[in-house]
Amino acid sequence: MARAGALLGPSVTSWLRGFIPPWVTSVMVVRLRGAATRHPLGTRRCSGVMTLERSYARPMVAHPRFRPRLGREDRELLGLAIPALGALLAEPLYVLTDTAVVGHLGTAQLGGLGVASGVLMFGYGLCIFLAYGTTAAVARLAGAGEQRRAAEQAVQSLWLALGLGVVLAVAGSTMSDGLIGMLGAEGDTARHAGTYLRISLLGAPAMLLMLAGVGYLRGLRDTVRPLWVAVGTAVLNLVLELVLVFGLNMGIGASAAATVVAQWAGAGCFIIWIGREVRRHDVPLRPRPGSIVRLLAVSSQLLVRNLSLTGTFLVGTAVAARIGDVEVAAHQVAFQTWMLLVLMMDAAAIAAQTMVGERLGAGDAAAARRIGTRTILWSVAVGVLGGLALAIWRGDVAGIFTSDPDVVAVAGFLLLHSALMAPLGAVAFALDGVLIGAGDQRFMAAAMVGAAGLAITAMVVGRLADLGIGWLWAAFWLFFAARSMILGLRFLGDRWQVVGAERT
Repeated sequence: MARAGALLGPSVTSWLRGFIPPWVTSVMVVRLRGAATRHPLGTRRCSGVMTLERSYARPMVAHPRFRPRLGREDRELLGLAIPALGALLAEPLYVLTDTAVVGHLGTAQLGGLGVASGVLMFGYGLCIFLAYGTTAAVARLAGAGEQRRAAEQAVQSLWLALGLGVVLAVAGSTMSDGLIGMLGAEGDTARHAGTYLRISLLGAPAMLLMLAGVGYLRGLRDTVRPLWVAVGTAVLNLVLELVLVFGLNMGIGASAAATVVAQWAGAGCFIIWIGREVRRHDVPLRPRPGSIVRLLAVSSQLLVRNLSLTGTFLVGTAVAARIGDVEVAAHQVAFQTWMLLVLMMDAAAIAAQTMVGERLGAGDAAAARRIGTRTILWSVAVGVLGGLALAIWRGDVAGIFTSDPDVVAVAGFLLLHSALMAPLGAVAFALDGVLIGAGDQRFMAAAMVGAAGLAITAMVVGRLADLGIGWLWAAFWLFFAARSMILGLRFLGDRWQVVGAERT
């Protein structure tokens, strides 16, 4: 045995590695080691034995077929993305819960909720820069070692969020009837939409405070506490809705009131946590108008981007409302389910915002590109799996929200659209996260305006030609395809890779 082992060289042992299981090689190594010690000529003649032992010792410890192919950056990405998913679910989960509860009150109530939530999502979508912009800026500053400046950014972001929330609440309440009319709602649907919208707007300042707070904590790699808030407020919202709507029979207005209470509870948590953090860095809590104005100016490109995104979705709701009550109700079910799937795909993009910002802040452009590539792969993987699950169980999903068989049938058809569109949407949202983390807002704004223009044109043409709800969702396909192509070409270049504590 020892002589045979001595005759085996590295080429032979490497060839054998692909055919001999690890447990067999372990036995061979033990037996050959024992033979080497007993050989009368010493260890020199048995050098091949030692070669064989070394060649197998390493593969047995970490055999490629038995070791997960997750690199350090993959683990880092998932460590941030998984808890971030919970925080992302906050507002859509409120609306999804409302949809499930209100859907059992009647078709008119569900349609009214669809119209009102479209207005709310438009308003909140415009202000999402409070989270995205804060995350990117804080991550860059943290990567460059500027912790105190990051805390100062958080304080002024909170003041900006509070101011914008008050403006949004007052303006929305004043123009509620006009906004609902613009979306094509009439009769009972319009009445229920107005009730839900006016009450929900009382929570607008709280929702924007939550966005700013989430952005700051994400920038510091803290995605766990936002998860706690998301879970806690979602449970609180559900319990209150069940008690008020079904227990006390208070109708659609109670559903909105429950959401408002949950939002203010969540905002209070963020204010307390961030207050402790900024005091640790001895940062004053008073507002600085100059800093707030500069922050708003820097975020103006993200505002244009968000306006185009939410405007596209709002036009989609308006078109659905003009097709019919059944169609708008089905659109509400499918769209809210789609948004839940989007957030699952977007979790990796949120992690990328922090990681890309950190790497660029530290001057490592190559690492930022690697993270971008992994983000796309993970997001697409989630999109494929989520889309497959939705395609299989689309009928059951639609039945959760309504018992109307006509609405269930149309919603099932639209949910199939959602399932098939998921991988394409995953690419767009992943690239969003990478470029937001890089601070490439100017290009993103231009890209989103172009994609929105194509989609809205298709929606309007489809409505004028009376092509139905299926054409409306085909326009969403066009929207995500255009975004994926434009942002993908940007990512392949290097103009987005600007290093330093601030993007100039």
